[in-house]
Amino acid sequence: IFSRPVAFVQIWKSWFSSHSLIGNKNIILMGPPGAGKTTVGRIVGQKLGCPVIDIDDDVLETTWNMSVSEKLQDVGNEQFLEEEGKALLKFSASGSVISLTGSNPMHSAGMQHMKKNGIVVYLDVPTPVILSRLKSIKVDRIVGQSPHISLKDILQFRKQFYKRWYDIRVLCGGDIAAEVVAEKVLDAVKRYQNSELETFISTRSSGSGRSMEKDSCKYFSDVVTEGLAPDGGLFVPERGLPKFTAGEWQSLIESTYIERAQVILERCIHPADIPASKLAEIIGTAYGENFTCSKIAPVRHLAGNQFLLELFHGPTASFKDFALQVVPHIFAYCIPRSCNYLVLVATSGDTGSAVLDGFSRLHDADKQRIAVMNFFPEDGVSQIQKSQMICCQKENAWSVGVKSDFDFCQTAIKQIFTNSDYTGFLTVEYGTALAAANSINWARLLPQVVYHASAYLDLVHQDIIPFGSPVDVCIPTGNFGNILAALYAKMMGIPIRKCICASNENNILTDFIRTGVYDLRGRKLIPTFSPAVDILKSSNLERYLHLIANKDGQLVTQLYNQLENQGHFQLQKDLLEKLQQDLVAGWCSEEDCLAAIHSVYSTTGYILDTHTAVAKVVADRLQDRTCPVIISSTAHYSKFAPAILRALRIAEIKQNPLSQLHLLSSYSPLPPVHWGLLETLKKVGNEDHQVCAADISMLMSRIETLIQNHFM
Repeated sequence: IFSRPVAFVQIWKSWFSSHSLIGNKNIILMGPPGAGKTTVGRIVGQKLGCPVIDIDDDVLETTWNMSVSEKLQDVGNEQFLEEEGKALLKFSASGSVISLTGSNPMHSAGMQHMKKNGIVVYLDVPTPVILSRLKSIKVDRIVGQSPHISLKDILQFRKQFYKRWYDIRVLCGGDIAAEVVAEKVLDAVKRYQNSELETFISTRSSGSGRSMEKDSCKYFSDVVTEGLAPDGGLFVPERGLPKFTAGEWQSLIESTYIERAQVILERCIHPADIPASKLAEIIGTAYGENFTCSKIAPVRHLAGNQFLLELFHGPTASFKDFALQVVPHIFAYCIPRSCNYLVLVATSGDTGSAVLDGFSRLHDADKQRIAVMNFFPEDGVSQIQKSQMICCQKENAWSVGVKSDFDFCQTAIKQIFTNSDYTGFLTVEYGTALAAANSINWARLLPQVVYHASAYLDLVHQDIIPFGSPVDVCIPTGNFGNILAALYAKMMGIPIRKCICASNENNILTDFIRTGVYDLRGRKLIPTFSPAVDILKSSNLERYLHLIANKDGQLVTQLYNQLENQGHFQLQKDLLEKLQQDLVAGWCSEEDCLAAIHSVYSTTGYILDTHTAVAKVVADRLQDRTCPVIISSTAHYSKFAPAILRALRIAEIKQNPLSQLHLLSSYSPLPPVHWGLLETLKKVGNEDHQVCAADISMLMSRIETLIQNHFM
């Protein structure tokens, strides 16, 4: 079941194993006028020792017996595009480097013909750079332009056509030399052809993915489907994450959030797993209409050198929406069609409603083969969070309250996944496999990397800092996924100096980062006003320890076996020193959390949610004020109305969640009460959910019953 699901990958690999870099295929360079296609094409062709064809010079002008500019003047824009396309349809070549015209991608039939025997490489050059280049060579008119449409507008209009056709994108910054672009093209083509190099390993693996049998290698599609590694570890990319140059990051400063997400995720997900066109469709669906703010993840100045990264504009009002509007579509694309899937998730509050909402937005055909079961601590989430999870239940999505805490729910799911007898029984008896949607699933982390990178680029775009100047980030942290994503953004080239880990009174991570000792002995989970970080076992910490231990899976296994059996472990000195180069940590009391909410509202009119308040308190204590600090605002305050009303010292707090939100709304707060929550709570009636005891066998029984009801 869990072999790589995309059938053409095996064909792809076998074809290229017996050919040179391009064989009979063409490398087709595409981009706007001024992108350097002709010059880069000549250099690439020279390096490969293959023919170079420039469509303008070698095809169009030869066919028409006149220059391209003369033809344009002769027939006009629309007829020019049609005749240009007809010339492409008559053209054929193999084993060549072909430089398209800037307008070729606007002719659909012509491009389909070219793609049949070619790898289309998009030279993505920022529009301001193109305008500058065209001005320097005195080009003031291109195909499609008219007196009423500026050069800038027509370049922007054309992007939709470029994005439709490319297989590979090459980012080209401002002053980058053609020789450098040519090398990037060759590197990108090599990556495109060698998907077997992008394998994943377990954090507890003693060997490398390459040392495994070929059939047992894990690719992105596999790890999305499987979630947890068979040995109980977490999947990580064997070669690490891709690194962007400073010029590549700078080329994204003017880009929208969706454009940044597309570029970053393309580099992290091989096109053999998800082609660029499909990825664009997924990202557009996820962020196009489901977020209330057009900027998706806006950065707002709070005070002094502190900025808020607002991550609550999604449909369920928390940062979890960024991954969980994307992951269900990725999952549906990657899984094999021969099996049904039940996605299990444990939540400390926000993940549950985000998972249920995300998977409920799948196409009907996908909902018939993919269902979700969400486990949450029955008495460990806010009333509004519980109402959300109950209201988000759909025909393929259910919630189960567990009479325990989040750590039990998460541990139970891990044990169920590693119970091969049980999972094998579900597969054989019901044709159903289990999958995970918690941040133990690698795909959950990638969209979070995007918003940390985007926040930095926004500060540059707003002229707060020049590119290259450092920032600190402060993140309320429970399961370590969000802060790990920030560390990954740093590894990929975003100039993050320190990641500040903010805990509430469940401050096990603060103690660990300060001392290197992770100690669960004698600790009991304390329910707080910030339930999403009421966690003692931080799953994603394992990925970070594997990283700083130079992928020493045996050491990670040893540490986590000791944690499981003895309730504690201690990092050796050199690893603690490495960790403290990246991380600092602090924690916040309940009183200080409420006081911060009151203080910020009194001075700015802005309401922080309880988790953001925890981060604000810790940032105030730990930042040295020599650079900006970006505080992750991970949830909308509306989700925690009773605590907010208490912090604002509003005496009368009604028990009804909808009444609480109406009361908050009467204060004309900034930002306004979340519309999605209001709409959800208006629907609350007699909806019910299942509740079960803290017993793994009981959870397994509920899972089997759900499978019988939904899939059989």
